[in-house]
Amino acid sequence: MNRSKFKPACWGALLASAILYGAGCSTTKTASEPQRVSQSQPQRSQATTKRLANAPVSQGSSSSLEQLKQGKPLGTAASSPLKDIYFDFDRYDLRADARDVLKSNAEWLKQNPASSVQIEGHCDDRGTAEYNLALGAKRAQSAKDYLTTLGIPGQRISTISYGEELPMCRQDNEECWQKNRHDRFVIKPSPTS
Repeated sequence: MNRSKFKPACWGALLASAILYGAGCSTTKTASEPQRVSQSQPQRSQATTKRLANAPVSQGSSSSLEQLKQGKPLGTAASSPLKDIYFDFDRYDLRADARDVLKSNAEWLKQNPASSVQIEGHCDDRGTAEYNLALGAKRAQSAKDYLTTLGIPGQRISTISYGEELPMCRQDNEECWQKNRHDRFVIKPSPTS
């Protein structure tokens, strides 16, 4: 092979690779830090907590993906004993209100040892799809880690991230984005032996 003809072709391939690599690197959409929306989550009374803890689970709840496939509205039913937790913009650390909800969820899981749970991590649509999938995974993992510190065995908890792909709300405003930044807890009955 003639070296003089090989060099320009090699440089051309190297330059094309560098251009494609640079174009493929995505950045997160920048958005000003939104004002925090207070969550009006009602405090549960002891009677309500006890009733929810004793709620029977004859079957698991549907995942967000299953709800979408079935044409059902996305979200956790008000009657579910496990409640969603919410996150601040671009964060995966647990807020105080989220820790309170997780404590209640852990109590139900302790009283229903035959059930397991899948934690779905969700995000709003700001940022790239890849970034939001990673953020959703970190949110679900944060909740799992906290539940394990409360005594729930890790093998009863699985996580999945849907990122921005399955939004609860589709409007471009802070109230809607807050609804989409959440972890959802899907009850999965353990298989019988």
